[in-house]
Parts: sequence; C-alpha cells; structure tokens
Amino acid sequence: MRDIVNNKIFWFFVIAVFLITTSFSINFDEDSFYGIKTVVIDAGHGGHDGGCQGSFSNEKDVALAISLKLGKYIEENFKDVKVVYTRTTDVFVKLDERAKIANKAKADLFICIHVNSGPATAIGTETYVMGLHKTEANLNVAKRENSSILLEDDYETRYENFDPNSPESYIVLNLRQSAFLDQSLNFAAKIQAQFKDRVGRIDRGVKQAGFLVLHQTNMPSVLIETGFLTNKEEEKFLNSPVNQDFMASAIYRAFKEYKLEFDEKQVKPEQPEPEKEQVIEQKTPEKETPSTKKDKKDKNTKAETGLIFKVQIATSSQKKELIPENFNGIEDVTYYEAGGIYRYTVGNEKSIETANILQLKLKEKGFTDAFIVAFNNGKRISLSEALNIK
Repeated sequence: MRDIVNNKIFWFFVIAVFLITTSFSINFDEDSFYGIKTVVIDAGHGGHDGGCQGSFSNEKDVALAISLKLGKYIEENFKDVKVVYTRTTDVFVKLDERAKIANKAKADLFICIHVNSGPATAIGTETYVMGLHKTEANLNVAKRENSSILLEDDYETRYENFDPNSPESYIVLNLRQSAFLDQSLNFAAKIQAQFKDRVGRIDRGVKQAGFLVLHQTNMPSVLIETGFLTNKEEEKFLNSPVNQDFMASAIYRAFKEYKLEFDEKQVKPEQPEPEKEQVIEQKTPEKETPSTKKDKKDKNTKAETGLIFKVQIATSSQKKELIPENFNGIEDVTYYEAGGIYRYTVGNEKSIETANILQLKLKEKGFTDAFIVAFNNGKRISLSEALNIK
C-alpha cells in the first residue's frame, strides 16, 4: 500500500514540475504569437493493432483514410501550415511515440482520428479532450483506446506500470493538458457542429476522458471518434470514400474556423497585457435606490449550491448596472467581486461542455476574450479543480 501511495505522489510531483516548466515555455515563446503553423494528424492504431472491428472493416484503415484526406485539405488550402502525420501507411506506432512526434514538431494543434465501438444500436460522432472521465461510458472509450499499449513489448517500462484497465491509473492524467483545455474544447465544439450541420451525423457531444495519447502532448489536442463500426449502417457510411471525404472536410472546416479565429487574436503585442478581458469603464457611479440595491443584491448573492460553470465577459472597477444595454444586449448578466474588481458573468451551466458552447456564442456577440470560470457552492475555484469534482 505504501508503494502505491508513494508512486502516486511521485507522479503528481513529476506532472506538476512538467506543468511549471511547460507553462514558462508557452508564455515566453515569441513564435507562439504568430498563429497556427504546424498541425499533427494522428491516425489511430495501425499495423498489428487493428483497433475496433466492424462486420467487414477495422478502425485502423478508416482512421487512416480520413486522416490523409484531412491533411490534404489543409495542405492545399493553407500553404503556410505544415502538416505532420504520425503515420501515412499501415504501420504500428506506439502511443508515446505519437505524442513525441507532435512535441518534436512543436505542433500548435494535435488531431487524433479514431472510430468507435459499442452496442449495435450506438451511432454518431463524439470528440474528446483530455480530462477525467465523468461517466462509465467515457472511461470505457478511454480504456479501449489506451489498451493499444498492451501490444507494446516494453509497455510496463515505457508507461511506468500504467494499467489501461485500472480507474486509479487515470487520476494523474488530466493535469498536463489543463493548460490547453479551453482551446481544445473550442476546437472540439467546432468539429461536432460541422459533423452535425454539414454532414448530418448524430451529435454525441464533446466529452472528456483520460487518453494517454492526449495526455502527453504539449498543445491543444482532440481525439475524434468518427462513428461506430459496430453499427451496420454507420460502418457502411464510414467505409465509403465519398463519405470519408465528407468527414475529412468537416474536420477541415472546423480547423479553418479555429485557425482564423486563433490567428486574429495572436497578434504579437509590443508589451504583454496584464489581463485579457473586456474592461467596462464607468466614469461616474450609478445612482441606486434602496429597492434597486436590494434587488441586485438578491440577484447576485443568492447562494448557489453544487458545481456550476459561468462565462466571464467583462470587468470594471465600479459596479455596473446589470441591464442588457451595458453588455451588448446580453441578458441575465450577474457579477462577483474579487480583488476590488467587479467581474461580470453569464450562464449557470452544469457541465464544461455546455459552458463552452455558451462561451462561443458570447464571443460571436463581441466578447472575444470571454472565458469559462467555475464555482463550487458559490466559491470560485480553478477549472482543473472543478473537473476533478465528481
């Protein structure tokens, strides 16, 4: 028992040190201001690792076909973007090698393509980002994809006794990617929207789970489950070259939207800005009657129980009246005070996925620097802490 505890403490320490050193390299890397330059596309499985099996096809082949088509779209339409593949043929690539390829290339985005397995009635697409699984179904997907390491002769040494079938092994996985969670969720939401709106696929949503291949990458990363080979109709769909092209083009359109949005923000500043928030200036304090003070106090100090996510859209040094005219027409704005600054938020979401969708909508409304904040029983907590709450 002591060895198990010491091993967990050791891994927490290792990951914490990694996060600290990685965050410094991210914050002070001048090249990072110039937008998306390198993308790594990772076709899941390969070689003697066939992945999940359908009635007449396997995951490794479908994943590779879609990956190559996606890469071609990016290469043809963005000459300034370098596309790196973890594999372009039917070969086996170890999970940690896939991440090493992305890290060595100093990639700005990691896109992992897979195909799902489940009951015969299961259908639809889902996109994962790194995080602790919230449901048994999410854990089962992670277990299946991570089980590829069992096909590696030296997996016990390479992965420090990580057991893909042990829930305890997933405890330490989510911290490393927490720095990129917001960007990963943003891109994942765009992918799912394209699958649903442009290709007509059933949307199973953006989810989080502990994937080794995502855990070891040092950039925003997603793992896309393009459908279920165990569903006869979806297997037939995914094996059609035309439909594979539709799926690849949907991911490409999501990439294009993400890249253009990202590049517009990454203009190299002459001096670093202290805080990326829209600041609402108020030259004179608003006049309040006793009744309006009470109404607003009741609205903003009402006890909130449990874990909730909000989207922060603005700050001000003086309290602003909570009317739509003051927030680009946005209704139901609330605030919390921290450090003598009023911080204005929207939403009362129960999951990070729905909060991310709200964030994207608010950005479209002009709040381009909106970001997600978490509260537990009315107290502000970090996102990484929030995602560990079951």
